[in-house]
Amino acid sequence: MLACAAQLRLSVGDLAGNRAAARRAIQEAAQAGAKLIVLPELTVSGYVFTGRAEAGTLSEELTGPTVTEWTHLAAVLDMVIVGGIAERGAAGALYNTAVIIDPTGLRASYRKAHLWDLEKEIFIAGDEPAPVIETGIGRIAAMVCYDLEFPEWVRPVALGGADILCVPTNWPLATRPEGERPGEVIRAQSAASTNRLYVIAADRCGIERGVMWTGGSVIIDPDGFPIAGQSSADEPALLFAEVDVARARHKFLGERNDVLGDRRTDLY
Repeated sequence: MLACAAQLRLSVGDLAGNRAAARRAIQEAAQAGAKLIVLPELTVSGYVFTGRAEAGTLSEELTGPTVTEWTHLAAVLDMVIVGGIAERGAAGALYNTAVIIDPTGLRASYRKAHLWDLEKEIFIAGDEPAPVIETGIGRIAAMVCYDLEFPEWVRPVALGGADILCVPTNWPLATRPEGERPGEVIRAQSAASTNRLYVIAADRCGIERGVMWTGGSVIIDPDGFPIAGQSSADEPALLFAEVDVARARHKFLGERNDVLGDRRTDLY
């Protein structure tokens, strides 16, 4: 099964332009044969808000135009779409949300549980575990950006049978030694290998209100190795890789070890 991580250049507040960028990515990925695409965190609204009031004007309900359009595209193109929106909940509550949509419609929504930096002044943290959804291409889980850096949050999706963990992200560019991979990518590789599942992270590129994005989009196999990756923080890209869900269901390391079965739950 061909999967795609869509690294996009987006602009805060440009709802129409950001939806169009996502639409093009979905259509191009489908044309290339992809059955799964992952889009960035807060794809439609952008990320660097002036404050909660601006974020509120750029939010939408799960019945709003973005999920409606992605639902139509998933049905027409016969694919699974995972992406991020600023969700407007009851009484105006705001959530940083990822949605899982397959050809049958919206299958799940997940509200980011671990909020980063100023997100804490804008969004309400989610209080539900990341969903694992059975689809026609395998068992799909989703969480958002910073969530991936908590091993205790990733483990339950592996125990829940996830084959592919989809992670819409907005990773701000951080300094690192020459030639080194982004730390976020290293931690994503660790999450994949310690749980023996695929991790697909879709990042941003370019600059938004002075914030430069890492451009660290990556598809990682169950051994923890990148099978598609983008090192440029400047350029949009569609990254493709073949995903074999059978590999993610094989948790053995050699003949005697199993990454889930060997856990000492009597000790921790």
